[in-house]
Amino acid sequence: MYPMRILLTSLALLSGVTFAARAEDAPAVNEFTKRLFAVKKIDHKTYACFVRRYDAAHLAQHPQQKVSAMKLLLTAEQDTEEHEMNYSFRLGVKYRNKSGNYDSSGECGHGSFTGEKTDEAMLGCGVDCDGGGINVLLAKDDKAAIIKLERIRIWKDRNYDEDAADTLVAGVDDRTFRLDRADLKDCESLVTDRKELAAMRHK
Repeated sequence: MYPMRILLTSLALLSGVTFAARAEDAPAVNEFTKRLFAVKKIDHKTYACFVRRYDAAHLAQHPQQKVSAMKLLLTAEQDTEEHEMNYSFRLGVKYRNKSGNYDSSGECGHGSFTGEKTDEAMLGCGVDCDGGGINVLLAKDDKAAIIKLERIRIWKDRNYDEDAADTLVAGVDDRTFRLDRADLKDCESLVTDRKELAAMRHK
């Protein structure tokens, strides 16, 4: 019995340490979420929209940039069972030398951190089946999102057949994008579900 008591005590202590660590991390995660979604609290599904349309002057200064416009819609929803935030993303892309609208989407898990400070927090988002992904950070003034990517699978005009998939690969001018915070209506084109679209419009 004695060894079992020691084992149970050890497990209890370990559980306490784990809980303490999570409680310690929670304020940073919550603070980042509040900043990212520009809210004081999240008790229901919440959205944030970021948009950038590159003008002729910018594209002239970055001749190797393939992207002419980009939209990012982020969602956050609290998992009531695990008491953690779940994030997802939808990305819209226009090319400067290709016709059509391209988009991608995926999950961002519970969020991650590049360092100990809240200002260094980021979301690491991925596309299923090794489709690459993006990292999302916040500008210091919270008015813009910084997207960093190496590669991400995208589809043209919502043709999600695997044979129709394309890949946006980071290049000299397509590795980091700064998108400005925008009204949710500017990201409505990324949403296909009518119920979700209606929910967004009531925010």
